[in-house]
Amino acid sequence: MGLGNEEKGKIKVLLIEDNPGDARLVREILSGIEDSAFELQHADRLQTGLKMLAGEEFDIVLLDLGLPDSSGMETLTRVHEQALDVPIIALTGNTEKLLGRESVREGAQDFLQKGKVDSDLMYRSIHYAIERQRVMGEVRSLSLVDELTGLYNRRGFLTLGEQQMKVAARLNKGVVLLFLDLDKMKEINDKLGHQQGDAALIEVANVLKSTFRESDVIARVGGDEFVVLAVKSSEDNIEVLVARLQDKLNASNADGGRGYKLSVSVGMAGCEAGCSPSSIDELLSRADKLMYEQKQVKKRP
Repeated sequence: MGLGNEEKGKIKVLLIEDNPGDARLVREILSGIEDSAFELQHADRLQTGLKMLAGEEFDIVLLDLGLPDSSGMETLTRVHEQALDVPIIALTGNTEKLLGRESVREGAQDFLQKGKVDSDLMYRSIHYAIERQRVMGEVRSLSLVDELTGLYNRRGFLTLGEQQMKVAARLNKGVVLLFLDLDKMKEINDKLGHQQGDAALIEVANVLKSTFRESDVIARVGGDEFVVLAVKSSEDNIEVLVARLQDKLNASNADGGRGYKLSVSVGMAGCEAGCSPSSIDELLSRADKLMYEQKQVKKRP
């Protein structure tokens, strides 16, 4: 999230709204607020807004939940998936208070009813939403992140993984879970010391972050165990991703000078569209078992 802009008094706002009159009203309200500078960009379709979010940083999104190419909670879900750390204020019609409340339950920081917004309400809502998002991010990082690697820890994975499963269910998409174990970790620790063991874990974490998407949930769930949970898309080929992971490990090993080579055993388990968020434990178990089987094959002479 572009909080650097907000801290300087320049708040970048993305308005996703198809009604020209409502968009003009929001622009007039923001331009009329004293003591605060807003930089407003406007998209009249969800797809346009998603492309803008992918291309630059925004401090906040004002989101009409009823757009020509998306409506209701699906609209919120798709924006939230594209920019997880950017606070969202949902914009609803005057008779859609229940929809607004539902949007807050589903991840929006606030909702505003069109036609009932003045400059004071808009000012407070934007600043409170940004602050709440910042505090949530700090709390999440304290309790859900692995201190050594910067990845999510087991608690973070289960928390964010369940959310990812809900997103997949709403979008009617499947998911895939990869369970990875760093090979010969005990040998690295015993021969080279725990400092080198930590360095190996950090390097694997960096390789995972460079291989998978920012929207994928990547975590260190045990001493030398990592998991990745990804929502499937039509362009995804998991085998290609695993091959890319191996290529990056090979490139890291080619640098040499460590006294050991990075190698991981991988197990994969998938779930097609419509699977329940509660099935994440089952996916973990299946992928863990397949990873263990691959590790045993590697130990054979």
